[in-house]
Amino acid sequence: MRVVTFGEVMLRLCPEEFLRLTQVIPGRVEATFGGGEVNVAVSIAQFGGDAGFLTVLPDNALTDCFAQELRKLNVDAGLVRRSKRGRFGVYFIETGANQRGGTVTYDRDGSSIAITPPSEYDWPKAFAGANWFHITGITPAISEPAAGAALAAVQGAKSHGLTVSCDLNFRKKLWRWRSGTPPVDLARETMGRLMSSVDVVIANEEDADLALGIRAAGTDVDAGHLDVTAYGDVARTIVERHPAVKLVAITLRESVSASHNNWGALLYDAVANKVHLAPTGDGGKYAPYEMRNIVDRVGAGDSFAGGLIFALNTPDLSEPATALKFAVAASCLKHSIKGDFNCVSRAEVESLMKGSGAGRVQR
Repeated sequence: MRVVTFGEVMLRLCPEEFLRLTQVIPGRVEATFGGGEVNVAVSIAQFGGDAGFLTVLPDNALTDCFAQELRKLNVDAGLVRRSKRGRFGVYFIETGANQRGGTVTYDRDGSSIAITPPSEYDWPKAFAGANWFHITGITPAISEPAAGAALAAVQGAKSHGLTVSCDLNFRKKLWRWRSGTPPVDLARETMGRLMSSVDVVIANEEDADLALGIRAAGTDVDAGHLDVTAYGDVARTIVERHPAVKLVAITLRESVSASHNNWGALLYDAVANKVHLAPTGDGGKYAPYEMRNIVDRVGAGDSFAGGLIFALNTPDLSEPATALKFAVAASCLKHSIKGDFNCVSRAEVESLMKGSGAGRVQR
């Protein structure tokens, strides 16, 4: 298995614990790296898979640091392209607690990936030796050139025989690159063009609506109420409208508060016309993980995508129901990890899959 992901990495600046930016600037913040597509690559590598990350970054010391970080995490850094144009994107994050939600502030206009046209990427080199390509809806939301690169990437991957997965990942603070077009309209138009080259769709409980215009009935995301059964219909509708799609995975988050979420997911296998849910309890009934005292939920969807891709490409995990259980357990554990990257092992995920969720010290 070799998976290549494509997108933007940013410098992540975060106050320690639950402090707000106004409490720490001027002062100290924690600097790490993050971004939807690199998060997926890191998860796959941590589980033992072969993952490479394709991006374009300025030729400076920050990129040196990032390449070093990729090597440390066993992600192939050979596809990182250096440019003399643009800058390194930055995002600031405040971790939410209880009834105060977390916030993300982007500073990524004019980043190297935002101004690089599709023609400047070496697509054949990126796809060489790979059998899976992953992208998210974040990349085409950055700028018009990035949207063009995203489309060229999925079309090129498809023509080279790779399986293509796309996490819809709607970001309302992005999708601003066409003046006069509302973000939702721009997202639906752009993502619709990508979907003809996508085999596996990954989304959260509201992405299908915002990115594709397919809404789950009986659901109020803001109120934390989900009709889980309705998402099977959402998945089927995605496949009906986009026949190239073979699998649809939807994460299901019920937010009681910023610190208390219920977490699970659904996987629709279009070939078998079967819906799987995870986790399950007695009698196979859906029973989401109840997560309290969340450390960091940013990157949880990416850890789900990474877990799912890894499992689908690993023989003893590849059966759809098992792959879904692995992905949900991996992303549940991510909520206990500070930072974008899911620094957990395959063994830890499989332990949670088997019911070991008490958090006892391992001696």
